[in-house]
Amino acid sequence: MKLIIQVPAYNEAETIGDLLNDLPTSIPGVDSIEVLIIDDGCSDNTASIALQHKLHPVTVVRHTSNKGLATAYQTGIDTALRLGADIIVNTDADGQYPGYEIPRLIQPILEGRADFVIGDRQTKAIEHFSLQKKILQQVGSWVVRLASDTNVGDTVSGFRALNREAALRTFVTTDFSYTIENLIQAGKRRLTITTIPISVRPTRPSRLHKGNWHFVKRQAAIIARTYATYEPLKTFSYIAICFFVVAMGFLGRATYVFLGRRLNWFSGSLSNDQSLLIGGIVLVLAAITFLMGLLADRIGSNRRMMEEILYRVRSQEIKESEWRRRVESYLQEGNQTEDPPAAKLASHDRVTAELIEHESIKHD
Repeated sequence: MKLIIQVPAYNEAETIGDLLNDLPTSIPGVDSIEVLIIDDGCSDNTASIALQHKLHPVTVVRHTSNKGLATAYQTGIDTALRLGADIIVNTDADGQYPGYEIPRLIQPILEGRADFVIGDRQTKAIEHFSLQKKILQQVGSWVVRLASDTNVGDTVSGFRALNREAALRTFVTTDFSYTIENLIQAGKRRLTITTIPISVRPTRPSRLHKGNWHFVKRQAAIIARTYATYEPLKTFSYIAICFFVVAMGFLGRATYVFLGRRLNWFSGSLSNDQSLLIGGIVLVLAAITFLMGLLADRIGSNRRMMEEILYRVRSQEIKESEWRRRVESYLQEGNQTEDPPAAKLASHDRVTAELIEHESIKHD
């Protein structure tokens, strides 16, 4: 069982060393622990400090420029899968999440009880969070729970663990933050999600957003877009219902005026022309919106098939990467070991057998 701890980083030279030293060096049930640093266009020496770390094997993957947290997260997932990760843990480079929480975070995955585990910061009890931020966190998490059909208390927590299956089905499309989009994706794909309570440390102000309301605005757009992507018929039906209710209000008034004039319920001349016109227009909008939902739902079916194809392609790429690593390991063992001719021949036959098996699987 191989664990890779990925750390998206942008100019974190001051904290990256302490973060790496804080990570666990061994965990029961885990054979190896490696660290993956995603250098998101750093202009300082974050990467060089990470590469000097001696307690864990460290791999650094670099972006040529700063591409944002969401892209860095997806780069980390893709790279960790290629490196053969069975479990991937994502943590922040600013040291907000203590390394000693990682064994507890991955325990549900090791026990086979979850595909996706999120560390719940219990935001209501965090002293350095303002009252406004606590309220926004609670309301926002409630909205995301409704949108994702999950029961996650801290939906924007970046401290999360994924098994290989969940990682293979992770695709980030937003350019702001991955947390909510991935949670909605996981919920709609019926992955088993659980949470564990964790402690956190005070950190510097976030570089992701320019304030609470900027964060809320961007995340609200992500929620709406992601939910509409996975539930297009529901989304457009809700909008159509709103139009339909308004249309029925105007048409109801037009009907009332029409009957009143016929049955002499009131004196004078009342016109129902405006109500009839507006009600008819809004009713047409409701019908068009519903039809758009049907069309989007059909497009969504194609999107689901494309995601399944992408999932299978990624799975095959991971299998091929593992096969290459095994073959390279066999060849290195053959070059480094002074075996007698018979042993060398046996090693050669083993590699040949692997090659034949791989080619047969590939052609089938």
